[in-house]
Amino acid sequence: MFPRARVIFLFSILVFLAEADFPVKDWWEKASFYQIYPRSFKDSDGDGIGDLNGITSKLSYLKELGIRGFWMSPIYASPMVDMGYDISDYRAIQPEYGTMTDFENLLVEARRLGLKVIMDLVPNHSSDKHEWFIKSEAGDPLYKDYYIWEDGLPNPNGGRNLPPSNWLQSFRGSAWQWSDQRQQYYLHMFAVQQPDLNYRNPKVIEEIDDIIRFWLDKGVDGFRIDAISNLVEIARSADGSYKDEPPSGLTDDKDDPAYLDHIYTQNQPETLEVLYHWREVVDQYQKEKGGDTRLLMAEAGGTLDILRTYYLSADGRLGAHMPFNFQMIFEVNKTSTAEDYERTIRNWMAMLPPGHTSNWVIGNHDRPRVGTRFGVNRIDVMNMMALCLPGVSVTYQGEEIGMTDVWISWEDTKDPGACNAGPDRYTEKSRDPCRTPFQWDDSAMAGFTQASQTWLPVGPEYRQVNVKLQNAERRSHLKTYKALMQLRLSKTFQYGSMQVNAINSDVLAITRELEGYNTYIVLMNLGDQTQVVNANNLVSDLPSKMRFEILDSSSHHVKGGLVYTDEISLLPHESYVLVARLAAVEQVHESMCEIWLE
Repeated sequence: MFPRARVIFLFSILVFLAEADFPVKDWWEKASFYQIYPRSFKDSDGDGIGDLNGITSKLSYLKELGIRGFWMSPIYASPMVDMGYDISDYRAIQPEYGTMTDFENLLVEARRLGLKVIMDLVPNHSSDKHEWFIKSEAGDPLYKDYYIWEDGLPNPNGGRNLPPSNWLQSFRGSAWQWSDQRQQYYLHMFAVQQPDLNYRNPKVIEEIDDIIRFWLDKGVDGFRIDAISNLVEIARSADGSYKDEPPSGLTDDKDDPAYLDHIYTQNQPETLEVLYHWREVVDQYQKEKGGDTRLLMAEAGGTLDILRTYYLSADGRLGAHMPFNFQMIFEVNKTSTAEDYERTIRNWMAMLPPGHTSNWVIGNHDRPRVGTRFGVNRIDVMNMMALCLPGVSVTYQGEEIGMTDVWISWEDTKDPGACNAGPDRYTEKSRDPCRTPFQWDDSAMAGFTQASQTWLPVGPEYRQVNVKLQNAERRSHLKTYKALMQLRLSKTFQYGSMQVNAINSDVLAITRELEGYNTYIVLMNLGDQTQVVNANNLVSDLPSKMRFEILDSSSHHVKGGLVYTDEISLLPHESYVLVARLAAVEQVHESMCEIWLE
Protein backbone atom coordinates (compact mmCIF):
# COMPACT_ATOMS: atom_id res chain seq x y z
CA MET A 1 0.00 0.00 0.00
CA PHE A 2 1.07 3.58 -0.59
CA PRO A 3 1.52 5.53 2.67
CA ARG A 4 -1.50 7.72 2.00
CA ALA A 5 -3.68 4.77 1.07
CA ARG A 6 -2.61 3.09 4.31
CA VAL A 7 -3.56 6.20 6.29
CA ILE A 8 -6.93 6.32 4.57
CA PHE A 9 -7.53 2.63 5.30
CA LEU A 10 -6.56 2.94 8.97
CA PHE A 11 -8.62 6.08 9.35
CA SER A 12 -11.67 4.36 7.89
CA ILE A 13 -11.34 1.54 10.44
CA LEU A 14 -10.87 4.06 13.25
CA VAL A 15 -13.96 6.01 12.30
CA PHE A 16 -16.03 2.82 11.91
CA LEU A 17 -15.03 1.57 15.37
CA ALA A 18 -15.56 4.98 16.95
CA GLU A 19 -19.05 5.35 15.52
CA ALA A 20 -20.22 1.77 15.95
CA ASP A 21 -21.84 2.42 19.32
CA PHE A 22 -23.71 5.61 18.35
CA PRO A 23 -27.50 5.20 18.32
CA VAL A 24 -29.15 5.36 14.93
CA LYS A 25 -30.93 8.67 14.35
CA ASP A 26 -33.67 9.22 11.81
CA TRP A 27 -32.98 11.77 9.08
CA TRP A 28 -35.11 14.49 10.67
CA GLU A 29 -33.61 14.09 14.16
CA LYS A 30 -30.29 15.40 12.84
CA ALA A 31 -31.82 18.06 10.62
CA SER A 32 -31.95 21.81 10.45
CA PHE A 33 -35.15 23.11 8.86
CA TYR A 34 -35.91 26.40 7.14
CA GLN A 35 -39.29 28.07 6.84
CA ILE A 36 -40.05 29.66 3.48
CA TYR A 37 -42.80 32.25 3.22
CA PRO A 38 -43.42 31.77 -0.53
CA ARG A 39 -44.94 35.16 -1.16
CA SER A 40 -41.76 36.86 0.03
CA PHE A 41 -38.90 34.51 -0.80
CA LYS A 42 -38.13 35.06 -4.51
CA ASP A 43 -40.18 36.34 -7.46
CA SER A 44 -39.36 34.77 -10.84
CA ASP A 45 -41.94 36.36 -13.14
CA GLY A 46 -41.78 40.05 -12.22
CA ASP A 47 -45.19 40.52 -10.61
CA GLY A 48 -43.77 41.51 -7.21
CA ILE A 49 -44.98 38.29 -5.56
CA GLY A 50 -42.75 35.35 -4.68
CA ASP A 51 -43.48 32.07 -6.44
CA LEU A 52 -42.49 28.42 -6.80
CA ASN A 53 -40.01 28.94 -9.60
CA GLY A 54 -38.37 31.60 -7.49
CA ILE A 55 -38.03 29.14 -4.62
CA THR A 56 -36.62 26.49 -6.94
CA SER A 57 -34.00 28.93 -8.24
CA LYS A 58 -32.75 29.54 -4.69
CA LEU A 59 -32.74 26.02 -3.26
CA SER A 60 -28.98 25.88 -3.70
CA TYR A 61 -28.80 28.69 -1.13
CA LEU A 62 -30.49 26.43 1.43
CA LYS A 63 -28.01 23.70 0.57
CA GLU A 64 -25.13 26.11 1.15
CA LEU A 65 -26.56 27.03 4.54
CA GLY A 66 -26.56 23.38 5.56
CA ILE A 67 -30.34 23.04 5.64
CA ARG A 68 -31.74 19.50 5.44
CA GLY A 69 -35.40 20.32 4.82
CA PHE A 70 -37.72 23.25 4.37
CA TRP A 71 -41.40 23.88 4.97
CA MET A 72 -43.42 26.32 2.93
CA SER A 73 -46.37 28.36 4.11
CA PRO A 74 -49.46 27.43 2.05
CA ILE A 75 -49.17 27.36 -1.73
CA TYR A 76 -52.68 25.97 -2.36
CA ALA A 77 -55.40 27.70 -4.38
CA SER A 78 -56.82 30.50 -2.23
CA PRO A 79 -58.68 33.83 -2.35
CA MET A 80 -55.74 35.09 -0.23
CA VAL A 81 -57.83 36.66 2.52
CA ASP A 82 -55.30 35.28 5.01
CA MET A 83 -52.35 34.97 2.64
CA GLY A 84 -53.10 31.36 1.68
CA TYR A 85 -54.37 30.02 4.98
CA ASP A 86 -57.87 30.22 3.49
CA ILE A 87 -57.80 27.32 1.04
CA SER A 88 -60.32 26.90 -1.76
CA ASP A 89 -58.73 23.75 -3.24
CA TYR A 90 -56.32 21.56 -1.29
CA ARG A 91 -55.14 19.78 -4.44
CA ALA A 92 -54.36 22.81 -6.59
CA ILE A 93 -51.59 25.43 -6.66
CA GLN A 94 -52.37 29.11 -6.21
CA PRO A 95 -51.97 30.54 -9.76
CA GLU A 96 -49.85 33.52 -8.71
CA TYR A 97 -47.38 31.01 -7.24
CA GLY A 98 -47.27 28.87 -10.38
CA THR A 99 -48.59 25.52 -11.57
CA MET A 100 -48.51 21.93 -10.42
CA THR A 101 -45.76 21.37 -12.97
CA ASP A 102 -43.75 24.13 -11.28
CA PHE A 103 -44.26 22.37 -7.95
CA GLU A 104 -43.17 19.04 -9.39
CA ASN A 105 -40.04 20.72 -10.79
CA LEU A 106 -39.34 22.12 -7.34
CA LEU A 107 -39.51 18.59 -5.93
CA VAL A 108 -37.06 17.34 -8.57
CA GLU A 109 -34.55 20.08 -7.75
CA ALA A 110 -34.94 19.50 -4.02
CA ARG A 111 -34.23 15.81 -4.51
CA ARG A 112 -31.15 16.61 -6.60
CA LEU A 113 -29.82 18.73 -3.76
CA GLY A 114 -30.78 16.28 -1.03
CA LEU A 115 -33.40 18.58 0.49
CA LYS A 116 -36.65 17.41 2.09
CA VAL A 117 -39.89 19.25 1.25
CA ILE A 118 -42.53 19.83 3.93
CA MET A 119 -46.02 21.09 3.04
CA ASP A 120 -48.14 23.31 5.28
CA LEU A 121 -51.33 21.37 6.05
CA VAL A 122 -54.22 23.64 7.10
CA PRO A 123 -56.89 21.30 8.49
CA ASN A 124 -58.77 23.52 10.95
CA HIS A 125 -60.67 25.47 8.31
CA SER A 126 -61.11 26.02 4.61
CA SER A 127 -61.99 29.08 2.60
CA ASP A 128 -65.66 30.01 2.35
CA LYS A 129 -65.05 29.70 -1.40
CA HIS A 130 -64.22 25.99 -1.09
CA GLU A 131 -66.68 23.67 -2.81
CA TRP A 132 -67.36 21.95 0.52
CA PHE A 133 -68.54 25.15 2.18
CA ILE A 134 -70.57 26.33 -0.77
CA LYS A 135 -72.47 23.02 -0.75
CA SER A 136 -72.72 22.97 3.02
CA GLU A 137 -74.18 26.46 3.17
CA ALA A 138 -76.69 25.44 0.49
CA GLY A 139 -77.79 22.49 2.65
CA ASP A 140 -76.47 19.71 0.40
CA PRO A 141 -77.16 16.50 2.38
CA LEU A 142 -73.66 15.15 1.68
CA TYR A 143 -71.91 18.29 2.93
CA LYS A 144 -74.30 19.97 5.37
CA ASP A 145 -72.29 18.73 8.39
CA TYR A 146 -68.80 19.40 6.99
CA TYR A 147 -68.78 22.61 9.04
CA ILE A 148 -70.12 23.61 12.45
CA TRP A 149 -73.58 25.13 12.07
CA GLU A 150 -75.83 26.26 14.93
CA ASP A 151 -79.15 28.07 15.28
CA GLY A 152 -77.87 30.35 18.03
CA LEU A 153 -79.53 31.52 21.23
CA PRO A 154 -83.00 33.08 21.48
CA ASN A 155 -82.89 36.85 21.32
CA PRO A 156 -84.86 38.35 24.24
CA ASN A 157 -85.37 41.50 22.19
CA GLY A 158 -86.75 39.56 19.24
CA GLY A 159 -85.27 39.30 15.79
CA ARG A 160 -82.38 37.10 14.69
CA ASN A 161 -80.97 34.68 17.24
CA LEU A 162 -77.83 35.63 19.12
CA PRO A 163 -74.49 33.81 18.59
CA PRO A 164 -74.31 30.39 20.29
CA SER A 165 -71.53 31.43 22.69
CA ASN A 166 -69.13 34.24 23.56
CA TRP A 167 -66.25 32.61 21.68
CA LEU A 168 -63.88 34.98 19.88
CA GLN A 169 -61.98 34.55 16.63
CA SER A 170 -58.22 35.09 16.46
CA PHE A 171 -58.65 38.16 14.24
CA ARG A 172 -60.96 40.02 16.65
CA GLY A 173 -64.69 39.78 17.23
CA SER A 174 -67.17 36.92 17.46
CA ALA A 175 -66.19 33.46 16.22
CA TRP A 176 -69.77 32.97 14.94
CA GLN A 177 -70.97 34.33 11.61
CA TRP A 178 -74.62 34.42 10.48
CA SER A 179 -75.50 32.97 7.08
CA ASP A 180 -78.58 34.49 5.47
CA GLN A 181 -78.67 31.60 3.02
CA ARG A 182 -78.72 28.81 5.59
CA GLN A 183 -80.28 30.87 8.41
CA GLN A 184 -77.74 29.58 10.88
CA TYR A 185 -74.40 30.58 12.41
CA TYR A 186 -71.15 28.92 11.38
CA LEU A 187 -68.01 28.78 13.50
CA HIS A 188 -64.77 30.44 12.39
CA MET A 189 -61.86 30.63 14.82
CA PHE A 190 -60.00 32.77 12.32
CA ALA A 191 -61.35 35.17 9.67
CA VAL A 192 -65.02 35.20 8.66
CA GLN A 193 -63.92 33.75 5.32
CA GLN A 194 -62.27 30.76 7.10
CA PRO A 195 -65.11 28.49 8.35
CA ASP A 196 -64.05 25.74 10.76
CA LEU A 197 -64.33 22.15 9.58
CA ASN A 198 -66.34 19.72 11.70
CA TYR A 199 -64.09 16.92 12.97
CA ARG A 200 -66.97 15.14 14.64
CA ASN A 201 -67.96 14.20 11.10
CA PRO A 202 -65.90 11.12 10.05
CA LYS A 203 -66.22 12.17 6.40
CA VAL A 204 -64.17 15.31 7.11
CA ILE A 205 -61.36 13.22 8.58
CA GLU A 206 -61.49 10.96 5.52
CA GLU A 207 -61.24 14.01 3.25
CA ILE A 208 -58.10 15.27 5.01
CA ASP A 209 -56.62 11.75 5.03
CA ASP A 210 -57.02 11.67 1.25
CA ILE A 211 -55.38 15.10 0.93
CA ILE A 212 -52.42 13.91 2.99
CA ARG A 213 -52.00 10.87 0.75
CA PHE A 214 -52.39 13.00 -2.40
CA TRP A 215 -49.37 15.14 -1.49
CA LEU A 216 -47.36 12.19 -0.22
CA ASP A 217 -47.95 10.57 -3.61
CA LYS A 218 -46.57 13.75 -5.18
CA GLY A 219 -43.38 13.15 -3.25
CA VAL A 220 -43.47 15.53 -0.29
CA ASP A 221 -41.65 14.43 2.86
CA GLY A 222 -44.18 15.49 5.47
CA PHE A 223 -46.42 18.22 6.79
CA ARG A 224 -46.40 21.12 9.18
CA ILE A 225 -49.91 21.08 10.69
CA ASP A 226 -51.26 24.59 11.10
CA ALA A 227 -53.23 25.76 14.16
CA ILE A 228 -53.84 22.22 15.37
CA SER A 229 -54.70 23.40 18.89
CA ASN A 230 -57.94 24.86 17.45
CA LEU A 231 -58.98 21.72 15.59
CA VAL A 232 -61.89 20.60 17.80
CA GLU A 233 -63.97 22.67 20.23
CA ILE A 234 -65.91 21.41 23.22
CA ALA A 235 -69.15 19.67 22.30
CA ARG A 236 -72.58 21.09 23.00
CA SER A 237 -74.00 20.47 26.46
CA ALA A 238 -76.94 18.11 26.97
CA ASP A 239 -79.35 21.02 26.58
CA GLY A 240 -77.80 21.90 23.18
CA SER A 241 -75.92 24.98 24.38
CA TYR A 242 -72.21 25.81 24.33
CA LYS A 243 -70.23 26.89 27.38
CA ASP A 244 -69.02 30.46 27.41
CA GLU A 245 -65.28 30.89 27.96
CA PRO A 246 -64.24 32.82 31.08
CA PRO A 247 -62.46 36.18 30.94
CA SER A 248 -58.68 35.93 31.08
CA GLY A 249 -58.11 39.19 32.92
CA LEU A 250 -55.49 40.20 30.36
CA THR A 251 -57.49 42.98 28.67
CA ASP A 252 -60.78 44.87 29.00
CA ASP A 253 -61.31 44.86 25.22
CA LYS A 254 -64.14 42.34 24.79
CA ASP A 255 -63.44 41.89 21.06
CA ASP A 256 -59.78 41.04 21.54
CA PRO A 257 -59.18 37.25 21.54
CA ALA A 258 -56.94 37.74 24.58
CA TYR A 259 -60.05 38.78 26.54
CA LEU A 260 -61.02 35.11 27.00
CA ASP A 261 -59.27 32.08 28.45
CA HIS A 262 -59.67 29.57 25.63
CA ILE A 263 -60.39 26.50 27.73
CA TYR A 264 -63.21 25.24 25.49
CA THR A 265 -61.85 26.07 22.03
CA GLN A 266 -58.22 24.90 22.23
CA ASN A 267 -56.37 21.67 23.05
CA GLN A 268 -59.45 19.49 23.46
CA PRO A 269 -58.92 15.71 23.87
CA GLU A 270 -60.60 15.03 20.52
CA THR A 271 -58.00 17.19 18.79
CA LEU A 272 -55.29 14.86 20.02
CA GLU A 273 -57.23 11.81 18.84
CA VAL A 274 -57.23 13.24 15.31
CA LEU A 275 -53.49 13.94 15.53
CA TYR A 276 -52.73 10.40 16.69
CA HIS A 277 -54.80 9.15 13.76
CA TRP A 278 -52.79 11.25 11.28
CA ARG A 279 -49.56 9.87 12.68
CA GLU A 280 -50.90 6.41 11.91
CA VAL A 281 -51.74 7.57 8.38
CA VAL A 282 -48.20 8.78 7.59
CA ASP A 283 -46.54 5.83 9.34
CA GLN A 284 -48.71 3.39 7.40
CA TYR A 285 -47.88 5.21 4.18
CA GLN A 286 -44.18 4.70 4.83
CA LYS A 287 -44.70 1.01 5.53
CA GLU A 288 -46.59 0.60 2.28
CA LYS A 289 -44.42 2.79 0.04
CA GLY A 290 -41.01 2.54 1.70
CA GLY A 291 -38.49 5.35 1.83
CA ASP A 292 -37.70 7.73 4.64
CA THR A 293 -39.96 8.76 7.50
CA ARG A 294 -42.75 11.14 6.50
CA LEU A 295 -42.57 13.90 9.07
CA LEU A 296 -45.33 15.61 11.06
CA MET A 297 -44.59 19.00 12.59
CA ALA A 298 -47.38 20.48 14.72
CA GLU A 299 -48.09 24.14 15.43
CA ALA A 300 -49.44 23.53 18.91
CA GLY A 301 -49.79 25.89 21.84
CA GLY A 302 -50.39 25.52 25.54
CA THR A 303 -48.58 24.59 28.74
CA LEU A 304 -45.68 22.15 28.68
CA ASP A 305 -47.92 19.43 30.10
CA ILE A 306 -50.28 19.93 27.17
CA LEU A 307 -47.48 20.06 24.62
CA ARG A 308 -46.19 16.73 25.90
CA THR A 309 -49.46 15.13 24.77
CA TYR A 310 -48.78 16.34 21.24
CA TYR A 311 -45.72 14.05 21.27
CA LEU A 312 -47.60 11.02 22.57
CA SER A 313 -50.66 9.97 24.54
CA ALA A 314 -50.71 8.63 28.11
CA ASP A 315 -51.02 5.12 26.70
CA GLY A 316 -48.13 5.57 24.27
CA ARG A 317 -49.84 6.46 20.97
CA LEU A 318 -47.62 8.68 18.86
CA GLY A 319 -48.53 12.19 17.81
CA ALA A 320 -46.35 14.67 15.94
CA HIS A 321 -42.68 13.93 15.49
CA MET A 322 -42.13 17.61 16.28
CA PRO A 323 -44.63 19.75 18.19
CA PHE A 324 -42.99 23.11 17.63
CA ASN A 325 -41.12 24.48 20.64
CA PHE A 326 -42.17 28.14 20.81
CA GLN A 327 -40.73 28.74 24.28
CA MET A 328 -38.04 31.04 22.86
CA ILE A 329 -40.81 33.10 21.29
CA PHE A 330 -43.30 33.33 24.15
CA GLU A 331 -41.29 32.82 27.34
CA VAL A 332 -38.31 35.15 26.83
CA ASN A 333 -37.78 38.64 25.39
CA LYS A 334 -35.22 41.44 25.22
CA THR A 335 -35.41 42.04 29.00
CA SER A 336 -34.94 38.37 29.92
CA THR A 337 -31.93 37.40 32.02
CA ALA A 338 -29.60 34.44 31.59
CA GLU A 339 -31.52 32.76 34.41
CA ASP A 340 -34.72 33.14 32.37
CA TYR A 341 -33.14 31.41 29.38
CA GLU A 342 -31.70 28.64 31.54
CA ARG A 343 -35.09 27.99 33.12
CA THR A 344 -36.84 28.02 29.74
CA ILE A 345 -34.39 25.51 28.26
CA ARG A 346 -34.38 23.24 31.31
CA ASN A 347 -38.17 23.19 31.54
CA TRP A 348 -38.54 22.15 27.92
CA MET A 349 -35.92 19.41 28.21
CA ALA A 350 -37.57 18.12 31.40
CA MET A 351 -40.93 17.92 29.59
CA LEU A 352 -39.52 16.03 26.59
CA PRO A 353 -40.69 12.41 26.65
CA PRO A 354 -37.84 9.85 26.76
CA GLY A 355 -36.67 8.80 23.34
CA HIS A 356 -38.10 11.87 21.62
CA THR A 357 -36.20 14.67 19.93
CA SER A 358 -36.27 18.31 20.93
CA ASN A 359 -36.56 21.28 18.60
CA TRP A 360 -35.85 24.99 18.86
CA VAL A 361 -37.80 27.72 17.06
CA ILE A 362 -36.88 31.37 17.56
CA GLY A 363 -38.96 33.00 14.81
CA ASN A 364 -41.74 32.52 12.27
CA HIS A 365 -44.14 34.38 9.99
CA ASP A 366 -46.50 35.27 12.84
CA ARG A 367 -44.10 36.95 15.28
CA PRO A 368 -41.74 39.93 15.16
CA ARG A 369 -38.30 39.03 13.91
CA VAL A 370 -35.49 38.07 16.27
CA GLY A 371 -33.62 41.34 15.74
CA THR A 372 -36.77 43.30 16.53
CA ARG A 373 -38.00 41.15 19.40
CA PHE A 374 -34.66 40.73 21.20
CA GLY A 375 -32.65 43.63 19.76
CA VAL A 376 -30.12 43.60 16.91
CA ASN A 377 -27.27 42.94 19.33
CA ARG A 378 -28.79 39.55 20.16
CA ILE A 379 -29.22 38.24 16.61
CA ASP A 380 -26.09 36.08 16.75
CA VAL A 381 -26.77 35.15 20.37
CA MET A 382 -30.20 33.73 19.52
CA ASN A 383 -28.99 31.88 16.43
CA MET A 384 -26.11 30.47 18.46
CA MET A 385 -28.51 29.32 21.16
CA ALA A 386 -30.92 27.64 18.75
CA LEU A 387 -28.18 25.90 16.78
CA CYS A 388 -26.08 24.72 19.71
CA LEU A 389 -28.86 23.12 21.77
CA PRO A 390 -29.57 19.40 21.17
CA GLY A 391 -32.19 18.38 18.62
CA VAL A 392 -33.72 20.00 15.57
CA SER A 393 -33.42 23.69 14.66
CA VAL A 394 -35.98 25.67 12.65
CA THR A 395 -35.00 28.97 11.01
CA TYR A 396 -37.46 31.46 9.55
CA GLN A 397 -36.23 32.98 6.30
CA GLY A 398 -34.07 36.03 6.87
CA GLU A 399 -33.11 35.34 10.48
CA GLU A 400 -29.76 34.00 9.29
CA ILE A 401 -28.86 37.44 7.90
CA GLY A 402 -30.48 39.42 10.72
CA MET A 403 -33.44 40.93 8.91
CA THR A 404 -35.64 43.09 11.14
CA ASP A 405 -39.28 44.12 11.04
CA VAL A 406 -40.34 46.74 8.50
CA TRP A 407 -42.83 49.47 9.29
CA ILE A 408 -45.93 49.03 7.11
CA SER A 409 -48.38 51.85 6.48
CA TRP A 410 -52.13 51.38 6.92
CA GLU A 411 -52.51 51.71 3.15
CA ASP A 412 -50.07 48.84 2.53
CA THR A 413 -51.43 46.57 5.28
CA LYS A 414 -52.54 43.11 4.18
CA ASP A 415 -52.82 41.08 7.39
CA PRO A 416 -56.51 40.43 8.26
CA GLY A 417 -55.87 40.75 11.98
CA ALA A 418 -54.39 44.19 11.42
CA CYS A 419 -57.18 45.22 9.05
CA ASN A 420 -59.81 44.21 11.61
CA ALA A 421 -58.06 46.28 14.29
CA GLY A 422 -58.49 49.49 12.27
CA PRO A 423 -56.11 52.30 11.35
CA ASP A 424 -55.52 53.41 14.94
CA ARG A 425 -54.48 49.99 16.30
CA TYR A 426 -53.37 47.97 13.28
CA THR A 427 -49.67 48.12 14.18
CA GLU A 428 -50.39 46.23 17.42
CA LYS A 429 -51.84 43.26 15.53
CA SER A 430 -50.07 43.27 12.18
CA ARG A 431 -47.87 40.36 11.12
CA ASP A 432 -46.89 42.12 7.89
CA PRO A 433 -43.65 43.64 9.29
CA CYS A 434 -41.96 40.22 9.53
CA ARG A 435 -43.23 39.06 6.13
CA THR A 436 -41.53 41.56 3.84
CA PRO A 437 -39.48 40.40 0.80
CA PHE A 438 -36.27 38.51 1.40
CA GLN A 439 -33.13 40.61 0.95
CA TRP A 440 -30.84 38.86 -1.53
CA ASP A 441 -28.58 41.72 -2.58
CA ASP A 442 -28.23 45.50 -2.75
CA SER A 443 -29.83 45.95 -6.17
CA ALA A 444 -33.27 47.44 -6.66
CA MET A 445 -35.96 45.63 -4.66
CA ALA A 446 -33.20 43.74 -2.80
CA GLY A 447 -32.86 41.26 -5.68
CA PHE A 448 -36.27 39.84 -4.79
CA THR A 449 -37.97 40.88 -8.03
CA GLN A 450 -37.59 42.76 -11.31
CA ALA A 451 -40.90 44.51 -10.64
CA SER A 452 -41.10 48.15 -9.64
CA GLN A 453 -43.41 47.36 -6.75
CA THR A 454 -43.70 44.44 -4.33
CA TRP A 455 -46.73 43.03 -2.50
CA LEU A 456 -45.27 44.37 0.76
CA PRO A 457 -42.58 47.05 0.81
CA VAL A 458 -38.93 45.98 0.81
CA GLY A 459 -37.14 46.83 4.06
CA PRO A 460 -35.19 50.10 3.92
CA GLU A 461 -32.01 48.46 5.28
CA TYR A 462 -31.67 45.98 2.43
CA ARG A 463 -28.47 47.61 1.12
CA GLN A 464 -26.74 46.88 4.43
CA VAL A 465 -28.52 43.62 5.30
CA ASN A 466 -28.49 41.12 2.43
CA VAL A 467 -27.05 37.75 1.44
CA LYS A 468 -24.60 39.04 -1.17
CA LEU A 469 -22.94 41.52 1.16
CA GLN A 470 -22.76 39.15 4.12
CA ASN A 471 -21.25 36.40 2.00
CA ALA A 472 -18.51 38.80 0.95
CA GLU A 473 -17.74 40.21 4.40
CA ARG A 474 -15.06 38.64 6.58
CA ARG A 475 -17.56 38.47 9.42
CA SER A 476 -21.33 38.66 9.28
CA HIS A 477 -24.48 37.16 10.73
CA LEU A 478 -24.58 34.81 7.74
CA LYS A 479 -20.98 33.67 8.16
CA THR A 480 -21.59 32.95 11.84
CA TYR A 481 -24.79 31.07 11.00
CA LYS A 482 -23.05 28.89 8.40
CA ALA A 483 -20.23 28.07 10.80
CA LEU A 484 -22.75 27.03 13.46
CA MET A 485 -24.57 24.84 10.96
CA GLN A 486 -21.30 23.03 10.17
CA LEU A 487 -20.56 22.58 13.86
CA ARG A 488 -23.97 20.93 14.36
CA LEU A 489 -22.77 18.05 12.18
CA SER A 490 -20.01 17.11 14.64
CA LYS A 491 -20.40 14.02 16.80
CA THR A 492 -20.36 16.07 19.99
CA PHE A 493 -23.34 18.14 18.88
CA GLN A 494 -25.22 15.19 17.41
CA TYR A 495 -24.69 12.73 20.26
CA GLY A 496 -23.13 14.58 23.18
CA SER A 497 -24.58 15.66 26.49
CA MET A 498 -25.77 19.20 27.16
CA GLN A 499 -25.65 21.40 30.21
CA VAL A 500 -27.02 24.92 30.37
CA ASN A 501 -25.94 27.31 33.12
CA ALA A 502 -26.62 30.93 33.93
CA ILE A 503 -23.23 32.10 35.24
CA ASN A 504 -24.89 35.32 36.35
CA SER A 505 -27.82 37.42 35.18
CA ASP A 506 -26.02 38.31 31.95
CA VAL A 507 -23.96 35.30 30.91
CA LEU A 508 -25.44 32.03 29.65
CA ALA A 509 -23.27 28.98 29.00
CA ILE A 510 -24.12 25.85 27.01
CA THR A 511 -21.69 22.96 27.38
CA ARG A 512 -21.61 20.06 24.91
CA GLU A 513 -19.49 17.00 25.78
CA LEU A 514 -18.94 13.53 24.33
CA GLU A 515 -16.30 11.11 25.57
CA GLY A 516 -13.48 10.79 23.07
CA TYR A 517 -14.54 13.87 21.13
CA ASN A 518 -14.21 17.62 21.41
CA THR A 519 -15.76 19.51 24.29
CA TYR A 520 -17.44 22.78 23.36
CA ILE A 521 -18.48 25.66 25.59
CA VAL A 522 -20.85 28.27 24.16
CA LEU A 523 -20.70 31.58 26.02
CA MET A 524 -23.25 34.34 25.47
CA ASN A 525 -23.22 37.75 27.12
CA LEU A 526 -26.75 39.14 27.10
CA GLY A 527 -25.85 42.30 28.97
CA ASP A 528 -24.27 45.72 28.53
CA GLN A 529 -21.18 45.10 30.68
CA THR A 530 -17.95 43.20 30.05
CA GLN A 531 -17.91 39.85 31.85
CA VAL A 532 -15.09 37.51 32.84
CA VAL A 533 -15.78 33.78 33.01
CA ASN A 534 -13.85 30.87 34.55
CA ALA A 535 -14.77 27.85 32.42
CA ASN A 536 -13.33 25.49 35.03
CA ASN A 537 -16.54 26.08 36.96
CA LEU A 538 -18.48 24.54 34.06
CA VAL A 539 -16.36 21.53 33.08
CA SER A 540 -13.74 19.66 35.04
CA ASP A 541 -10.24 18.81 33.80
CA LEU A 542 -10.13 21.44 31.09
CA PRO A 543 -6.76 22.38 29.58
CA SER A 544 -5.24 25.70 30.60
CA LYS A 545 -6.21 27.21 27.26
CA MET A 546 -9.15 26.84 24.90
CA ARG A 547 -9.54 27.75 21.25
CA PHE A 548 -12.05 30.13 19.66
CA GLU A 549 -14.02 27.94 17.26
CA ILE A 550 -16.90 30.23 16.18
CA LEU A 551 -17.31 33.94 16.82
CA ASP A 552 -20.27 36.26 16.55
CA SER A 553 -20.18 38.81 13.74
CA SER A 554 -18.76 41.62 15.91
CA SER A 555 -16.47 39.71 18.28
CA HIS A 556 -13.07 41.24 19.02
CA HIS A 557 -11.41 37.79 19.13
CA VAL A 558 -9.77 35.81 16.32
CA LYS A 559 -10.97 32.40 15.15
CA GLY A 560 -8.40 29.78 16.13
CA GLY A 561 -6.92 32.04 18.79
CA LEU A 562 -6.36 30.81 22.32
CA VAL A 563 -7.71 32.07 25.64
CA TYR A 564 -6.88 31.14 29.22
CA THR A 565 -9.62 28.85 30.46
CA ASP A 566 -9.86 30.51 33.86
CA GLU A 567 -10.13 34.08 32.57
CA ILE A 568 -12.33 34.38 29.51
CA SER A 569 -13.43 37.91 28.62
CA LEU A 570 -16.81 38.64 27.05
CA LEU A 571 -17.57 42.11 25.74
CA PRO A 572 -21.16 43.42 25.98
CA HIS A 573 -23.47 41.24 23.83
CA GLU A 574 -20.56 39.10 22.67
CA SER A 575 -20.99 35.39 22.04
CA TYR A 576 -18.70 32.62 20.81
CA VAL A 577 -17.98 28.90 20.88
CA LEU A 578 -14.83 27.60 22.54
CA VAL A 579 -13.35 24.15 21.93
CA ALA A 580 -11.15 21.97 24.12
CA ARG A 581 -9.77 18.44 24.05
CA LEU A 582 -9.21 17.98 20.34
CA ALA A 583 -9.86 14.23 20.09
CA ALA A 584 -7.39 11.93 18.37
CA VAL A 585 -9.99 10.73 15.88
CA GLU A 586 -10.74 14.33 14.93
CA GLN A 587 -7.04 15.15 14.62
CA VAL A 588 -6.72 12.27 12.14
CA HIS A 589 -9.81 13.55 10.34
CA GLU A 590 -8.27 17.01 9.99
CA SER A 591 -5.06 15.47 8.67
CA MET A 592 -7.03 13.43 6.17
CA CYS A 593 -8.79 16.56 4.97
CA GLU A 594 -5.39 18.16 4.38
CA ILE A 595 -4.22 15.09 2.42
CA TRP A 596 -7.30 15.15 0.19
CA LEU A 597 -6.91 18.85 -0.44
CA GLU A 598 -3.30 18.53 -1.63
